Amino acid sequence: MTKDQKVVAIQEIKDLLQDAKVVYVADLEGLNAGKSSDFRRQAFKQNIKVKVVKNTLLQKAMEQIEGVDYSEMFPSFKGNSALMIAETANAPAKLIQGFRKKEEKPALKSAFVQETFYVGDNNLDMLANIKSREEMIGEIIGLLQSPIQRVVSALQNKSETVEAKAEEAAPAVEETPAEAPEAAAESTEETSAE
Repeated sequence: MTKDQKVVAIQEIKDLLQDAKVVYVADLEGLNAGKSSDFRRQAFKQNIKVKVVKNTLLQKAMEQIEGVDYSEMFPSFKGNSALMIAETANAPAKLIQGFRKKEEKPALKSAFVQETFYVGDNNLDMLANIKSREEMIGEIIGLLQSPIQRVVSALQNKSETVEAKAEEAAPAVEETPAEAPEAAAESTEETSAE
């Protein structure tokens, strides 16, 4: 690789990293062409950008990014590295987990998620369990709707209860006037008999 090619490669990596909030570096070594291609297809479907990179070029690109010090990740840059950029914090981890149900690789080298660094494959489960922004918003909306739903439900049940009591009371009122003339007739008969 010529010096100009290296400069271009570093710039491409910098462009990927520039505003990235979710950065994973994985080891795809050992995946054949078909499996590697399948991994990339699944990543594309989940809106995850995957780029196989040289470790030295990745490190140089990360060193040039302002605002984030990626140096904690550098010791994990050994062997084959694939850079994964996503919008959703747990998407790359879930993709790696899903793929590893059938394969031994890919393995997580390191990740930068929610302004925190995770180094080592042992962090994969924890990263997969991080709630995405959409999941958290959904949970918050569910929590906010819950009291409102209970109030609405209580009001509906109360109105149904009031209607039911009114229906129960209505036949009793109707029966009372019907019985009243009979009772009046009986009392008239008793009075006439005296």
